[in-house]
Amino acid sequence: MKTILTAGQLDSAILDLAKKLHENHPSLDDVVFVGIQQGGVVLANRIVNALQELRPADKLKYGQLDITFYRDDIRNEILAPDTMNIPFDIENKQVILIDDVLFTGRTIKAALDALLDYGRPAKVELCVLIDRKEHRQFPIQPDYAAVQVNTQKNDKIKLVKDGNDKNQVVLISH
Repeated sequence: MKTILTAGQLDSAILDLAKKLHENHPSLDDVVFVGIQQGGVVLANRIVNALQELRPADKLKYGQLDITFYRDDIRNEILAPDTMNIPFDIENKQVILIDDVLFTGRTIKAALDALLDYGRPAKVELCVLIDRKEHRQFPIQPDYAAVQVNTQKNDKIKLVKDGNDKNQVVLISH
């Protein structure tokens, strides 16, 4: 197990992503934030909180997207869906889609399919913590990425607790 981001580095990466979103979106009137269940929601919660601190006067629109039934790789399994909560209209909005790790692109493709059931956004941007670029199966790239990591295909990237009960990001090689 190799540490990619310590707790402090993770905090800095999240703040950097929030600052980039803040800079690139001077007005949040037509911007909505959507975290992908499950790992993306953990990251999205922290990014939205950091962005809210940078923009205390703005009311951010934030929701969670469950893509369980949009995936193309779990058809033989029976899964319980996660929480779906998009309490706003995405029609003609700029959607900032947030996920923890961009790997093959299948999760993001499923998220885009699910989003279209809610309306037609004006634009969708992708914000991820970790980009595993070399394993992409779809032509999907992040607009915002904290770290690009070179990995083997069977490696796993996980958010785990360190000795101080704080989150860190690790690479687990198989």
